[in-house]
Amino acid sequence: MTDYSATPPCVIGRKKGFMPGANLTRAEAEGRREIIKAPVRYDVRLDLTQGPRNFESVTKISFDAAQGATTFLDLIADDVKAITLNGVGLDPKGSFVDNRVLLDDLEKHNEVTVTASCRYSTTGEGLHRSVDPSDGNVYLYTQFEVPDARRVYAVFDQPDIKAVFGFSVDAPESWTVLSNKPTESTETVDALTQPGTMGDRPQEGVKRWIFEPTPVMSSYLTAICAGPYAGWHTEYANEDGRTVPMGMYCRQALKDAFAKDVDYLFDITKKGFAFYARTWGVPYPYAKFDQIYVPEYNAGAMENIGLVTIRDQYVFESKVTDALAERRVVTVLHELAHMWFGDYVTMKWWNDLWLNESFAEFTSTLATAEATEWTDAWATFNSGEKSWALRQDQLPTTHPIVAPINDLNDTYVNFDGITYAKGASVLKQLVAYVGRDKFFEGINNYLERHAYANATLSDLLSELALTSGRDLTAWSRQWLEEPGITTISVELAENSDGTIDRLVLRQSADNPESSLRVHRMRVGFYDADRSGSVHRTDVIELDVDGEATVVEQAHGRRIPAVILPNDEDLTYAKIRLDARSLEFAAENLGAFDDALARSVVWLSLWDMTRDGEFPARRFIGSSLSALATETESTTFRYALAQIATTAWHYVDPAHRDETVRHVASSLWDLALNARPGSDEQFQLVNSYLGYGEPGDAEFAAHTRGLLDGSVVLGGLEIDNNLRWRLVTALSRVNLVDDEDVDAELAQRDTTENREFAFGAKAARGTAEAKRWAWDQALTNDDLTNMQLEAVVNGMTGTPRPDLAEPYAEKYFESIDGIWSNRTFHMAEVLIGGLYPVYADPARLVELGDAWLESHRDADRALRRMVIENVEGSRRTLRVQRYNTGL
Repeated sequence: MTDYSATPPCVIGRKKGFMPGANLTRAEAEGRREIIKAPVRYDVRLDLTQGPRNFESVTKISFDAAQGATTFLDLIADDVKAITLNGVGLDPKGSFVDNRVLLDDLEKHNEVTVTASCRYSTTGEGLHRSVDPSDGNVYLYTQFEVPDARRVYAVFDQPDIKAVFGFSVDAPESWTVLSNKPTESTETVDALTQPGTMGDRPQEGVKRWIFEPTPVMSSYLTAICAGPYAGWHTEYANEDGRTVPMGMYCRQALKDAFAKDVDYLFDITKKGFAFYARTWGVPYPYAKFDQIYVPEYNAGAMENIGLVTIRDQYVFESKVTDALAERRVVTVLHELAHMWFGDYVTMKWWNDLWLNESFAEFTSTLATAEATEWTDAWATFNSGEKSWALRQDQLPTTHPIVAPINDLNDTYVNFDGITYAKGASVLKQLVAYVGRDKFFEGINNYLERHAYANATLSDLLSELALTSGRDLTAWSRQWLEEPGITTISVELAENSDGTIDRLVLRQSADNPESSLRVHRMRVGFYDADRSGSVHRTDVIELDVDGEATVVEQAHGRRIPAVILPNDEDLTYAKIRLDARSLEFAAENLGAFDDALARSVVWLSLWDMTRDGEFPARRFIGSSLSALATETESTTFRYALAQIATTAWHYVDPAHRDETVRHVASSLWDLALNARPGSDEQFQLVNSYLGYGEPGDAEFAAHTRGLLDGSVVLGGLEIDNNLRWRLVTALSRVNLVDDEDVDAELAQRDTTENREFAFGAKAARGTAEAKRWAWDQALTNDDLTNMQLEAVVNGMTGTPRPDLAEPYAEKYFESIDGIWSNRTFHMAEVLIGGLYPVYADPARLVELGDAWLESHRDADRALRRMVIENVEGSRRTLRVQRYNTGL
């Protein structure tokens, strides 16, 4: 699964304190696994002709077990109507307790049938139901990771109880219904859909879709999608001689926009098939491959076997950045990689989640760089994924890549920068360490040995050790089993003739729990030519081991303008340049001719800035200067975000207002001078819109002018999404009101535009608007997941301390109620998003520390969310102190 927060991988339902039955522990899962024996077979029948609140689920499960044992099924349902175990009816009131169906006195061969009324979700968890206001159509899709198959059918919902699944679905006859396998047969049912099923559409006849049985697989990878989706089809000539049917689907309202990209996305997917089969030596293993773009999706995408679900923000009706267009490609290839790594071979328990996500993130970047037109994908990875990992790894909540996962709550919060981005970066280092050919030979052996089964980190390392001839025990301990990051600094001693006397790479550990690591890396020498372009003139490859590594090959060489450790970004570490190189790089950042080298230098400057080692205003100056020539879209995107964070939070508060005005003015000037219609122009305008303040006449003139057409930037089209960004920017400075927003929505009422409208109203720069947004976020249960996110982002995204301050205490007072009464994902949105980041950081730290002290026994996942929020304010204070007077 791709986590959309990074660009990289999700979770689920009404907790009421997350009752024991919903929060499965690892010990419980291991105990159940000892009882349940293969073969396990599910036959699941869903009646989707019902609605709009509930649907019927009937599950028959055949399994072997230890004679006389007791175990349980997972099920989250509004009502269980009947349970039959081995021909004997059980009382649902006594057997269905705490989201579990208790099964006593099992026989060697067992059959259990559970009939339940389950609830459609509007939170992106379980079986999500979305009604498109533009045409009244209803769209359904499932999302089951971490363990949410239990929201749709009774199941042993853990990854190491693999089974064969047979699905049948009753749905309106005009719908498209999809599952993991092709349709085996369909039949007409003598019935009509119930009122409410079709949204605003009239009732119609019912059809039953019966799907072919799946291969042996984990329950969280099963999927059902149903609705009047538009579809396109092609085929792929698989490397094993089979023809693999391929499909793509989206909502009817998006079909015209999607039709422009379908052939391109089919082509990307086919390139992925070929690249992975060639690289791993294992052809695509499944019967079909469908990709369906679905509304109101919490993550980026999900690797359901044969039926990948993808957020339909990836259907581009309006102009998007090249960064997002590239991310769509990476996402498609990420989920395709999971068909092998995660689906074909699956982790035993969630502590090895990184085996799925890190590998998919690494290989999708590799495939993007080597099999598509996005050849600078590793620069994209460094700017986006790597910066995410560095940020996550410096929090007090950091954890090893192989994280301790004691229960499902631990898993939910582990879809993070460590599991995805750090893990992928470490895998890149492992390839450099053992060699690419040996690495992928080991991957081939791992896939073949554990096909359709479950595996662990030990299984993977065993295969890689055999093929590479290296003992990976120490490597695994350093890189995978210890938290934190090390810093590699350059120390340079020079001779009087301008040559290097001694070059030392000095390594230190930020985390006391971390060892100094062995790094295979390259040290690049960079100089400017007569045109001013900075390019690499030499490179040295070596192992960095221990506290100090002398680069012997550098002795006697002429000192270049920049000595760049970790050239080509082969390893995972923080980088510190020597003083001479740092000064040159800060003044000539945009002159580096290689996108990856620029990205590595830029990330080092940013990391120093947020560590309070590089002046905030100088970072802004260097970055603004480099943006004038930068063309790598993701690097551009992250630089803009880093400039904003630095201006609003890290500069000396005495200089904040003038710095913000300087940044806004510079962005507008850069936009005016950017190439007409370019990605850079588009990004600059969008970034500029975040800097408006009430009473800023120049901002008002620019923004109003773009909206009404009196200000024109050549090549910049004011399409639907940009129009809404302009409306939101004007709302933030109180130049449009709620009636204006409603009028804008009335022109085109769509799923996306309703979300934009909620965000625009919540963004208004008045105390009244913030009270409304706060109330909506905490009390309006009718908001969809995406509408809630829009309200939350609008509420806290206004950079006005006076509007944020009243919510500092309210935020901490509300946490317990949110955690007790919301689904995990919705709680995560609220607890993460409502944090009033523009309030006084000292006050937030004081309140946060008090909350944490009084909640020492709170759930670890909850404490982690709060700790990470408060740590952001704590860092702000540290960096502001460093910049005071600078």
